[in-house]
Amino acid sequence: MDLGLTGKAFVVTGGSEGLGFASARELTREGAVVTISSRTEAKVADAVDRLGRDRPGAVDGVAVDNGDPGAADRVVAAATSRWGRLDGMVISVGGPPAATAFAAADDDWESAFRSVFLGAIRLVRAAVPAMTEGGAVVLVLSTSVKSPLTGLGISNGLRPGLAMVAKDIADELGPRGIRVVSMLPGLFNTARGASATAQELDNIPLGRIGDPAEFGRAVAFVASPAASYITGSTIAVDGGALRAL
Repeated sequence: MDLGLTGKAFVVTGGSEGLGFASARELTREGAVVTISSRTEAKVADAVDRLGRDRPGAVDGVAVDNGDPGAADRVVAAATSRWGRLDGMVISVGGPPAATAFAAADDDWESAFRSVFLGAIRLVRAAVPAMTEGGAVVLVLSTSVKSPLTGLGISNGLRPGLAMVAKDIADELGPRGIRVVSMLPGLFNTARGASATAQELDNIPLGRIGDPAEFGRAVAFVASPAASYITGSTIAVDGGALRAL
């Protein structure tokens, strides 16, 4: 299937590693050009180098922290300056620190709110004016949107609210032909997935954790014109582990 991504330009935040990197890789493999962002210059440079081995010149990068109020404008400006257009954005942010909701410190809550929640909203605000009709915003959230994850109280608190905000934004942007979709990854072979317990694996009907490339391909499809009638949805990519509808 041709996803129709050839020549499309995307921003992928958190694109230096994990599911963000996997998403950027699959977008470029499908013919898109991508600007990735991450907090440190070294990680950005390394990721751009690795991604560029597949398609030299198809990847650019910028070092920003999504919690910085000016980060969103800098990322969008970097992408539009480099590619001359913006067709979509994949917002991937590292998970908040592990702690129960009761035990998490105020500083941890506030830092996570700035980067995970408010940072995502700022990114959408900055991207939409530059985005073409038919564009897509994909938020990489978590299955904690629908079912709490033990020991991840901040994620359990912020992710469901962000998914509802995404639904609200989808309603607002729909008439402009811009789609908004929330992706809910389960366990993948990333830094967090490497510590999966036997019980967690037993709870996955497919019996294994996911390969990040599997998530990246799902993101590439949802972000592409091939998924042009999907918006306002939350899509679990978790091997069947989520028990909620």
